[in-house]
Amino acid sequence: MAAKWTGGHSTPVLCLHASREGLVASGAEGGDLRLWTEAGTPLGHTRFQGTADVTSVLFSASCPARLYASHGETISLLDVRSLKGPLDHFHVNEEEINCLSLNDTESLLAAADDSGTVKILDLENKKVSRSLRRHSNICSSVAFRPQRPQSLVSCGLDMQVMLWNLQKARPLWITNLQEDEAEGPESPQSPGQLLNPPLAHSVSVASCGNIFSCGAEDGKVRVFRVTGLKCEQELGFRGHALGVSQVCFLPESYLLLTGGNDGRVMLWDVGRETGRGPRSPAKHARRERRQRAAPAGQPGDARASATAEAGPAPLSAKLSIEHGEKVNWLLGTKIKGRQSALVADQTSCLSVYALGEL
Repeated sequence: MAAKWTGGHSTPVLCLHASREGLVASGAEGGDLRLWTEAGTPLGHTRFQGTADVTSVLFSASCPARLYASHGETISLLDVRSLKGPLDHFHVNEEEINCLSLNDTESLLAAADDSGTVKILDLENKKVSRSLRRHSNICSSVAFRPQRPQSLVSCGLDMQVMLWNLQKARPLWITNLQEDEAEGPESPQSPGQLLNPPLAHSVSVASCGNIFSCGAEDGKVRVFRVTGLKCEQELGFRGHALGVSQVCFLPESYLLLTGGNDGRVMLWDVGRETGRGPRSPAKHARRERRQRAAPAGQPGDARASATAEAGPAPLSAKLSIEHGEKVNWLLGTKIKGRQSALVADQTSCLSVYALGEL
């Protein structure tokens, strides 16, 4: 059963973030921003001028009192100890912002917007250092890679996922989810896939910085590995009956939370499939050659043949929660010392699920 945090918002909640000290910020439709204690008690409140929704909130890791919030085309910097007015604000995006991300050094802030552009804001000089214009439709999500302050990933409703290095003006790597799906083992596409193309809604990068996930409208979760200047898809699996609106890696782990338009929240251990470390393709190829060259009848030969024919076992969820409402935002964090999932949906309250011992 979920614990419900109520008494804060009066409109649907769109975004969430937690500080390292346990404070939770939530943004809602109509410019409403709320702070909560980890006990779920409303603590502070502000409403931005105008009617723009609060679409992304982000605490500073080095200074937990600093909170960034996007509303419309504007980014506001607030001090959570006094929400009377912004400390600063930036109007650098041309259309509504969908997602914010800070790099590890907190020198750069990325803002993805409806024009498909990712603006990179130099926080020290308070000016745009890069405008990443490659998405041909809404850029729905952006995330800096941990331990790599000049590298980030983005995804959009153009069905593309991109890897960027800010020293370059172009993405290092691009994949089109629709093209990859058409070439994959599930082709030709089923009628359901054609009706629900893989519009990319959300990206999340694991703490190691080399594994990231993307959730898409076709109900599929994809997991990629960064190897040098390129990426390769490690996993692709379905657990949701409708689009995957949110993906979120838990801190310091390969446990992945996913939330969908089907009202379901799921937890996956993708570390077992990705090996929790760099693979050696050459070693894998040598092992396959040895298996093929081994004389029939040797111990283990029949078992190896059966495994090869059956293919890899499908990934099973560690946890599946019937939340019942379309998931707007998903956050994995510790609440009162327990690993939990915070869920924002089409209602005005927040839901908290304890994830147990993981």
